[in-house]
Amino acid sequence: MRVFVTGATGFIGSAVVKELIASGHQVLGLCRSDDKAAALAAAGAEVHRGSIEDLDSLEQGAARSDGVIHLAFNHDFSQFKANCENDRRVIEALGAAVAGSRRPLIVTSGTGMANTVPGQPATEDGAVISSDVIPRAASEEAAASLAAAGVNVSVVRLPQVHDPVKQGLVTYLIAIAREKGLFAYVGDGRNRWPAAHVLDAAHLYRLALEKAEPGAIYHAAAEEGVTHRDMAETLGRRLGLPVRSIAAEQAQAHFGWLAVFVLHDMPASSERTRKALGWRPTGPGLLADLERLQIQA
Repeated sequence: MRVFVTGATGFIGSAVVKELIASGHQVLGLCRSDDKAAALAAAGAEVHRGSIEDLDSLEQGAARSDGVIHLAFNHDFSQFKANCENDRRVIEALGAAVAGSRRPLIVTSGTGMANTVPGQPATEDGAVISSDVIPRAASEEAAASLAAAGVNVSVVRLPQVHDPVKQGLVTYLIAIAREKGLFAYVGDGRNRWPAAHVLDAAHLYRLALEKAEPGAIYHAAAEEGVTHRDMAETLGRRLGLPVRSIAAEQAQAHFGWLAVFVLHDMPASSERTRKALGWRPTGPGLLADLERLQIQA
């Protein structure tokens, strides 16, 4: 299968490209810069010049392919809502390019988009939070609209995806801890974030593409939930920083935009995903990768 991949040179996207090529697929990777284009070509993919701001380039890439995996997203959190709405438009453009065919479109979201009972893990078939509450839900709303129109679209919800270099939102927690000289957690620190090693997440994307089940939602959660206190204690020791609990009222001042995530318990189950796709994550856990964290000076 010839697969158009947006975000092909990113942290997760580059792993997805390698996973697809190793399994016999051809990859057409979206890329806007010369240096990243060279790396993409060296990985064995064909380069498609363009960006997520150029909807024509996205439609052209999708039109040249047998399937699409959409991973690109602008992570400038100072313009988070605008970036989420832009992702809605990107998904609509990709959907228009594959409409009227059985070509699969895989859209990326997060496990935090599932609206759950407090204390219970999010499931693939649970209610979805509105984009009025969490802007990132715009991606799933766009996918749902396409599915209703007959497009073969499915969603992969990501947890904190990690290796010893990057760890999703945990990477931002590390930056804040270094800036403040303190690794903090809120209250008793028992609130949880799900996680998966980057290679396990890449494997799930390939399985989702090959299954091509219209309207499906998959959870890439290898671990249902790692507590903030465990993360803080591991990273505090690794970085040589003190670890301390702070009150919920202090979270906004300490964590800034991350406070909305740090204040919540967000475990996620992948039981249905494992059964549907035969997905069996084998990579190290989040705490194991934090123990091997590549500490930058």
